[in-house]
Amino acid sequence: MTMTDPHTLTGAYALHALPDDERADFERHLSGCPSCAREVEEFEAAAARLALAASVPVRPAMRDEVLHRVGSVRQLTPGTTPVERVRRSKALGAGPARWALAACVAAAAVFGGTAVWQYDRAQDAQQRAAQAERQASDLAGVLAAPDAKSRTVRVAGGTGTVVVSAQRDRAVFVSSRMPEPPKGKVYQLWFDDGGTMRDAGLMDPARASQSVLMKGTVDGASGVGVTVEPAGGSAKPTSAPVTVLSMPS
Repeated sequence: MTMTDPHTLTGAYALHALPDDERADFERHLSGCPSCAREVEEFEAAAARLALAASVPVRPAMRDEVLHRVGSVRQLTPGTTPVERVRRSKALGAGPARWALAACVAAAAVFGGTAVWQYDRAQDAQQRAAQAERQASDLAGVLAAPDAKSRTVRVAGGTGTVVVSAQRDRAVFVSSRMPEPPKGKVYQLWFDDGGTMRDAGLMDPARASQSVLMKGTVDGASGVGVTVEPAGGSAKPTSAPVTVLSMPS
């Protein structure tokens, strides 16, 4: 499809409202049009600011109702004089004007809803980043703890090490050159509570060497086990352990 005037699509692009083919065409235009690039940035900034304002959820049926009514509103012909517009407005009654205004309000609501969605995504990203930062800090705290103790075993050509801090009551599992699990599978960590295995989190199947802050507290566990489980993990081990490490003393 060929766009006759791509300069009119900056707002729709900023709100992610273009179909895939139009978006691809517009992005090619955008790479060579500084004015459109600047306008897109301004629209995105405005959307972010709108998201900070208080908003009232729109009824799910409002969009369909407004679009249905807008379809029945008569358009004035070009060149109509102000007097003719007043006369025609009186003849048509207040209804169409009211629904034209409602259409504008609905458009603003859609714009605001998109802005809120963008803001929520940004908030989610910030929360995930903060959570990752906390986990990294906790992991480093265990590894650097004055009372940290470790135990290492061979794991299928690589090594696995459990590091425990009694003061922090946390543990870290460190792998080095562990083989990749079978496709669709993942290594899952477990605390051994006297023969009962307690979920302690998943390892990244794409990384042969990694450090994982184990989920939950050590809470007196006697050891750590590693099993191969379906992607997403299991509530209980479904395979024989790849390795089992007793807690370092």
